Amino acid sequence: MKTLLYALAATAIGATIGPSISAQWPPYPTPGVPRTPDGRPNVSAPAPRAADGKPDLSGIWEVVRQTPRVDVGIGGAGGTPLRDGTIPNIQNQFWDIGFGMKEPLPFQPWAAELRRQRMADNQKDNPDAHCLPLGFMQLHNHPGPRKIVQTPGLIIVMWEANSGLRQIFLDGRSLPSNDPQPWWYGYSIGKWDGDTLVVETSGLRDGGWLDVQGSPFTEAAKVTERFRRVNYGNLEIGVTVDDPKAYTKPWTVTIKQRLMPDTELIEFICAENERDAQHYVK
Repeated sequence: MKTLLYALAATAIGATIGPSISAQWPPYPTPGVPRTPDGRPNVSAPAPRAADGKPDLSGIWEVVRQTPRVDVGIGGAGGTPLRDGTIPNIQNQFWDIGFGMKEPLPFQPWAAELRRQRMADNQKDNPDAHCLPLGFMQLHNHPGPRKIVQTPGLIIVMWEANSGLRQIFLDGRSLPSNDPQPWWYGYSIGKWDGDTLVVETSGLRDGGWLDVQGSPFTEAAKVTERFRRVNYGNLEIGVTVDDPKAYTKPWTVTIKQRLMPDTELIEFICAENERDAQHYVK
């Protein structure tokens, strides 16, 4: 595509090759990782358990890539494909949130038009283009890694991209109902359903971006995530979005991530030496 996708492509490349071309932490094996006889991480080993017996989601994770679909329009109505020859395979790095769904996202008419307009404007208003927080929905599919730190009462998710930070409270509190200030990452609480962590989120900012294609959400959105560590090296996240203002019905998508052992996050300060925004055009 154009300006923003060039910037996104550069970001993806930097996130992918950065550790190999610049000085970071020296190589250090992640403690406690099960390994095969040749010393490689045994990603098929059983999922680890925390001290309280719950599955331990801790680790550094990256999203699993798949061959992207070519979207022929919003809601199947026809239009301009999302991929072209300008940046081949760019969607391999930045999926739409509805990737893999059997049906298009059930947009309300205004939301479909807004997504179309955001794409027509080369995504110039994407928070990522202005070094603002992407929100956890965009970040679920972002190529940059994320670190999950789990304690009995709190899970912290740290994204390398734009130094994102999210808190998921497991201490039994309820979601705020006192007209809270909307947050980029919303307010999140979680509880265990067997070996699955169920997370509920509300209080998101109005007018947000669910994905890089500009699928919108509103302040009415409620998001439910179901985190399941399949085995040592694989994590599945089922995400249900219920936003009656932007969509005609709730919808669910599954996101797959894999462990990145023996590495560490790098520092990513988006606005440092930033010189691109002044050149953005429609």
